[in-house]
This record gives sequence, structure tokens and C-alpha cells, in this order.
Amino acid sequence: MSFIIWVTVLGAVLLILALTSSYLRWLPVTTSAVCLLLGIGIGPGGLDLLKLPLEQASSWMEHLTEVAVLFSLFVCGLKLRLPLRDKRWRIAFGLAGPVMVLTIIGVSLLLRYGLDLGWGPSLLIGAILAPTDPVLASLVQVSDARDIDSVRFGLSGEAGLNDGIAFPFVILGLLWLKGDGLAAEWSHWITHDVLWAVPAGLLTGYWLGRGIGRITLALQIRHEDSTVSPNDYLTLALIALAYVGADAIGGYGFLSVFAAGLGLRQEEVKSTGASEPPAEHLVQPVVGHQHVEPQHAVHGDTERLEDSQVAAGIMMGDMLAFGSLVERAMEVFLVTLLGVVLATHWDWRALWVGGVLFLVIRPFCVALMPWGTLLEWRQRRLIGWFGIRGIGSLFYLFYALNHGLSDTVASQCTDLTLSVVALSILLHGISTQPVLTRYEQLKQQET
Repeated sequence: MSFIIWVTVLGAVLLILALTSSYLRWLPVTTSAVCLLLGIGIGPGGLDLLKLPLEQASSWMEHLTEVAVLFSLFVCGLKLRLPLRDKRWRIAFGLAGPVMVLTIIGVSLLLRYGLDLGWGPSLLIGAILAPTDPVLASLVQVSDARDIDSVRFGLSGEAGLNDGIAFPFVILGLLWLKGDGLAAEWSHWITHDVLWAVPAGLLTGYWLGRGIGRITLALQIRHEDSTVSPNDYLTLALIALAYVGADAIGGYGFLSVFAAGLGLRQEEVKSTGASEPPAEHLVQPVVGHQHVEPQHAVHGDTERLEDSQVAAGIMMGDMLAFGSLVERAMEVFLVTLLGVVLATHWDWRALWVGGVLFLVIRPFCVALMPWGTLLEWRQRRLIGWFGIRGIGSLFYLFYALNHGLSDTVASQCTDLTLSVVALSILLHGISTQPVLTRYEQLKQQET
């Protein structure tokens, strides 16, 4: 299919969503679920208007899904304003670390003994499906930097961290499939892919975000040009530099981009003050309408604010708006593509695999952690259910397909991954709004 046709598809889907938004907002479904159904409708499973052979598209699909995840990770990092010493970060670390590793083990055992797959494919698919998604899970994550709810904060931190932490296990699955030389590669996997790449990515991105944020704010204040600074360019530059910088020293780019968002947010906290609301709310209280012309961006009472607060507020507001816009557009396009290819790659075994993953493995792994007073049981159940799989898993799938899988293993990975991700989009898409509404109602009653 030509590029023009796919751009037409994206434009048509975006137009449909824009024209029907007033109706969709009242339905108990997410935009992702609607896009998936639209893709199924125009694909071979419906009107058969479009086809997408993945064996020909896997290369550019890998890069497309990678870009979508990078923007989402950066925005996710920008929204997390709590200091790293805050105890709620322990929820994110627990979910992204032990819970994810236990999930990989659980899915691998399920595929090995339940579907009789080999250990190599089982481990690879387990690593692909283990990380939760920063793109499709936006409704259950923090809404903005003021949101410090333990459930949403923990899910946001998890999604930001585990997309990078899952990478060494994907590599381990690929090594296992190669068979020969696994013993020789083992020490390199431990020392480089785990012990070096994870902290290198986090530290590179964090300090790059802090450094660029500090320089940008100083220049804007000095030249009094905070309302005309090209913060969209800054977003693109910081994502690119964090990704490339981490890759240059052998670190994980996903973790670096997420940490760059965190580092930039910490510079905003330093400029604004930890006790003050986020700077973007000080200069622009109307959340959700931040993407305006720079010269009209300041809506708050800025006379009482410091120059640093004004500069930080406009910078953060512009970056959040631009990043979120790209994230939503990529989400619409990629989920629609998933719907197009789903009929060709649907695997009925995904009903069983997805059911056990969503209803047994994920909740059990969350419940197994010693959370103590960090989470109530109701919150643990919520976190156990909201293990949404999505575009992050699609990236790892296409990464694996482009690294020499045999036809049999490639077919197993593709069919099960696409089917489980689609199942997650539908099940979690239908349940997200009612479950969260009930959770908020109970919180209000308790207060």
C-alpha cells in the first residue's frame, strides 16, 4: 500500500473521531477500542478495503511503534512531579521490576506447559507481553502533574520504566532461540544488557533533561522570550538527544527518554517551588487547552509570579500539549493498523492466554508483593486489573521479527502477540471508565 493511502486512512479515522467525539464521550469505551473496531471493519475481516502484509512492513512498523512509545514515555515522565524520595515511587519500582519479572516467568510457564511451545518462543513471547503500555494506558495514568493518586501514579511509573526494563528479557529470548553460543553470551547479557544498560539509560536521560531544562529556562529568562520560544522543537530535540545519547553508551533509549521527562520536570519544580502547583497551571489554569499560539499562552495572573515560574509554565505547557498531540495521533493510526491485520493473524488460543494473564498472572503477581501500607487491597485489585498491553508490545514484536526468527516462531509470536494486545484493548477499553468512576466515587465518599 502506498504512503498516500495510509495517510488517507489516518485522516479519515481522525475525522470520524473528531465528528463523533460528543457521542463517544458518553460511551463506556476508550478511543483505542473504537479505532480497533474501525480497523477490523476496513480490513480483511470486514469490508476488505485494506491489507497490510507484516512480513513486508515489519521494518517500518518497528520504527513507527518505537516513535509512538518514545513520545508517550516522555510525556509520562513530564507528568510525574513527586520527588524520587517519595514513597509512592516504590509502587512504580515494584511494578516495573519484580512484578514484571514474575509476569514474564508466569507467561513463559503458561506457554511452555499450556500450549507446548519451546522454551525460546515461550520466553520471548512472555517478555513481549510483560510490559504494560504507556500509550494505551493513558486513561488509568496520572491526568497531569497535580495527580498523585497512588494507583494512577504507580501505573504511570510502571509504564514509564518497564518498557525499557523488558528489553533485556527480549534479548535473552532471542539468544535462547539461537541456541549455540548462549553460554558465551550469558555473561555479556548480565553485565551489559542488565547491569549497565538500565542505569546508563536512566542516568543519561535524567541529567540531560535537567541540564537542558536549566539552560533553556536561564536563556528564556535572560532574553525575556518565554512566550515565543519554540518549545515544540525542544520536545523533539530532547527526545532525540536522550535516545541517541543513551544508545551511544550502550544504554536503553526508552528508559533515557522517560528519565529525560522526569529530569525536565524536576527543573520545573526547582524553578516553581515544590509547594506550589505545577508551573503550567500557574500560568495557564485551563488544563487540556494548552496548545495555543505562544503569544496567547499566558492566561493566569502572571503579575504575582516570578519570571522563572512564567518561563517554566509556558515551556511545560507547550511540551505537554505537543507531546500529547503526537501521542494521540500515533495511537489512533497504530491501533487502526492493528485492527486491519487482526483477522489475518487472529489466534483463538489468545482467549485462553489473555484470560490467564489478565485474570490470574497479573493480579497474583501484584498481590504477591509486600506493599504494606502503600496500597489498600482495593487499590491492589485495581492495579492488578489495569495491566494494559499495547503498542510497547507491538514494538518488541517487530523488533524480534527483524532479528532473524524462523518462520514458525515468527508466526507464533505475531499471532499470539497481536491477538492478546487486541483482547487487552477491548477488555480494558470497555472496563476502564466504569471501574475508574466507581473508584473515584468511593474515594470521595471516604473523604
